[in-house]
Amino acid sequence: MSIQSINPTTEEVIQTFETYSDAQVNEALEQAHRAFFRWRDTTFAERGALFHRLAAYLRDHKADLARLATLEMGKPIAEAEAEVEKCAWNCDFYADNAEKFLSDEHVTSNATESYVSYQPLGVVLALMPWNYPFWQVIRFAAPGMMAGNTAVLKHASNVSLAALALEQAFKESGFPEGAFRTVLVPGAETGKLIADRRVAAVTLTGSDAAGMAVAGTSGHELKKTVLELGGSDAFIVLEDADLDGAAQMAVKARFQNTGQSCIAAKRFIVVEAVADEFERRFVEAASQLRVGDPLDRAIQIGPMARSDLRAELARQVDASVRMGARVLLGGKPLDRAGYFYAPTILGGVTPEMPVFREETFGPAAAVIRARDADQAVALANSSQFGLGGNLWTRDIERARTIARHLESGGVFINGMTASDPRLPFGGIKRSGYGRELSWFGIREFVNIQTVWIGPTVAPVKAASE
Repeated sequence: MSIQSINPTTEEVIQTFETYSDAQVNEALEQAHRAFFRWRDTTFAERGALFHRLAAYLRDHKADLARLATLEMGKPIAEAEAEVEKCAWNCDFYADNAEKFLSDEHVTSNATESYVSYQPLGVVLALMPWNYPFWQVIRFAAPGMMAGNTAVLKHASNVSLAALALEQAFKESGFPEGAFRTVLVPGAETGKLIADRRVAAVTLTGSDAAGMAVAGTSGHELKKTVLELGGSDAFIVLEDADLDGAAQMAVKARFQNTGQSCIAAKRFIVVEAVADEFERRFVEAASQLRVGDPLDRAIQIGPMARSDLRAELARQVDASVRMGARVLLGGKPLDRAGYFYAPTILGGVTPEMPVFREETFGPAAAVIRARDADQAVALANSSQFGLGGNLWTRDIERARTIARHLESGGVFINGMTASDPRLPFGGIKRSGYGRELSWFGIREFVNIQTVWIGPTVAPVKAASE
């Protein structure tokens, strides 16, 4: 069986790969398993030095890696370069902070000494998507491996070149053999990988459907999982918002990475009093987006990553229009080579329409009107997803109160949802569970071990006794 890497800009095959045989997969798993017993006994300083070297490697090879991502999945080249830079930052961040995040925590008890220790679990299987082919992997690998785990990557099949480039990056940076391995296998093989006795835990970034399948298999095997799944983030604009700032940021929040992001703003819920003006500014700003070859630095919108993804977005938009949505901008695939879809904004969207109910993974925005802030929050929470969200208002204290009522893993006030190594990242509801990044993320794949040292210490009597 073979898998192909296809350039979504030209629809030409870049390279065809033979999927790994059972023997090749077994070798990768065995290498990662053996490497774990050596890697877990290295010091934080030793691991950190290697991750600093990996960060330097990524920066030194930024141009080549970014071009690879652009060729394989269509990301505009400037965004691809920024993705590689962010990966390097994450490597440096955990190299500098992992020991602090995982240091023993002493607790007073009836023991002579007692403390909580954080120990690695083993081989972590990473099931990663194509939309950020480097960042999604490094987002897990830096904290997970700095904690002492080893990693096996099963990447999305359409970014196999990126998957192999990551394995090479770890190798060239001096990591021990097997500490990070890539396997090229189809999605149908995922269950076998999860069930393998050498895999201790699983992390997935993907759709909610993939999350259910992985959670089911992992649950059957009693293996820890972290799931970062789909999103349909609300972008709430209240009547006192900076409309120009909100409209400009709305364009970036929706159309970055050609709209192919779990945390992209997708449902723009605007209070009626300012809806007309916001729509006008949003459409005006989005109409300036340049569509074309993503290797051209003047281009902001490239092709969608695959033809089936474009077809699905077209279905969602067309069905919503038939149900009464108004096309304010775009609304159709572009008649040219490549998987291009016009930057699209729909107005008059209501909760029963596909662009509201479902996750839209591409350059299409849905504008929904709300009577007031209370209805805006209710509309935001009516989604089955709960990953991130945005809130625009000049009243920050009001924003803090509203944020507590939004059902999402993150709320960004007067800004754009983004992942940051310093802050926890993840969702609720059908957007998954567990957290990545910050000290929360590095503690997901460790054994939180209680250590109690006797003998028992008698309780100290109060002076009055």
